[in-house]
Amino acid sequence: MTTALILASGSEIRAQMLRNAGVPHRIEPARIDEQAIRLALEAEGASPRDLADALAEYKARKVSTRSPGSFVLGCDQVLAFDHKVFAKPETPEDARNQLQKLRGQRHQLLSAAVIYQDGEPVWRHVGVARLMMRELSDAYLDDYIARNWDSIRHSVGGYKIEEEGVRLFARVDGDHFTVLGLPLLELLAFLIDRGIIAS
Repeated sequence: MTTALILASGSEIRAQMLRNAGVPHRIEPARIDEQAIRLALEAEGASPRDLADALAEYKARKVSTRSPGSFVLGCDQVLAFDHKVFAKPETPEDARNQLQKLRGQRHQLLSAAVIYQDGEPVWRHVGVARLMMRELSDAYLDDYIARNWDSIRHSVGGYKIEEEGVRLFARVDGDHFTVLGLPLLELLAFLIDRGIIAS
């Protein structure tokens, strides 16, 4: 029997959220040039919301073309701050620069999810969370990055709130799952409505 839902992502946290929610799925990461797509969209003046949505759609569409009949879930998350979008840090210095800009400030995480079936979009949602980072000393940031680099390099903004990164924050407004990178409650509502999972 073929699994009805395909996760077009190699993100372990998204796969874990689906497993924890009892959603049967298989993983088939989409191979797209995210950097090139992001730069093209930014050059066109795309908003952070449109950027997250478009990247999620590219992933879902790519995998959907080779998986007829299946529901394919593409996801992406962007961090928006001061009219800029942050990407995953490439070096510890990148992470330090990002965290120094964010400390004592508010920023947004936008988590987009798009489902394709037979090469056509059938559902989409962009969740938004607003976060307030604490004032943090340079010494703490250096220690935090040194201890957590292997993990935080996979995260926009250079932190993982599900780990020690939670200590960086004074306030989080929004859905916890959106912060982690997937608007799970809205996704579950769609899957239940379509009969993909039981209610």
